[in-house]
Amino acid sequence: MFARAAAVVALPALLVSCAPPIQTPDPLPEPEQVTMAQWANLCEPWDDWDKAAPPFHIYGSTYYVGTCGIAAILVAGPTGHILIDSGTRAGAETVLANVGKLGFRPNEIATIVHSHEHFDHVGGFALVKEASGAHIAASAAAAEVLRSGVVGSDDPQAGMHDPMTAVTVDVIVGDGDPVRTETATLIATATPGHSPGAMSWQWQDCEAEAGCKTIVYADSLSPVSRSDYRFSDNPDYLAAYRRGIDRLRTLDCDILITPHPSHSNMIERAATGTLAGGMSCAAYADAKAEALDKRLAEEAAGG
Repeated sequence: MFARAAAVVALPALLVSCAPPIQTPDPLPEPEQVTMAQWANLCEPWDDWDKAAPPFHIYGSTYYVGTCGIAAILVAGPTGHILIDSGTRAGAETVLANVGKLGFRPNEIATIVHSHEHFDHVGGFALVKEASGAHIAASAAAAEVLRSGVVGSDDPQAGMHDPMTAVTVDVIVGDGDPVRTETATLIATATPGHSPGAMSWQWQDCEAEAGCKTIVYADSLSPVSRSDYRFSDNPDYLAAYRRGIDRLRTLDCDILITPHPSHSNMIERAATGTLAGGMSCAAYADAKAEALDKRLAEEAAGG
């Protein structure tokens, strides 16, 4: 059974002396799923991180449940769902509401995974975990941040973010590790750079008539940092950054999704009625490599 054991972890069953009382579940919100094109009309490029919008169907069992400005992805399964990212603490309220608008309940979320460990993407993990009882699966570097609520000193953006609510991490995942539902197997790809613990995710999802497509949720990979940080002064970190970009470049990628929708022109692509095509993982990786090269040139010039 997937629920509570999705990320290659076995937890002991609890023995009880009597059955709990039957409780009537909280009512679900009114359904409010929209089409991709309708969602695109509600949102703007580089929109506000916490601007609420209804959920929409991406492909197969994959749904967008985030805000206009920050993505969150639900991969639904018959006995438990995987949620990728939560948005901020305020954005997580929209995420949970959107899960309900799709006809699912928060306690059906079995596992939560992340892109990168900054508050705009994982600041709502504690809220979602409390509402769902889900396990959190994180990279080793991201786990330290989630457990403390403070971005690590090795992060290029250390000192730029307010603390988050700390949360328990249940499972550590590494490059190539799977997280599963009955309908999909998500494969982790380590893509550090924007943060030390950043992960990208790849999975295949299918529809009866349209067949199967490979979906990739690719991390931001932008060379953003505090003013006194120089990537060129951190050769080991820079080498890992480039390896992550190279890994992403090679992934099969029919549908590209990104934590900040505008990093991959998601609003413009959604307006066409499909996220298939429009930007490949290779093109996205090339753009991030170009941005990193530009940053290094600025550092060399004394910028």
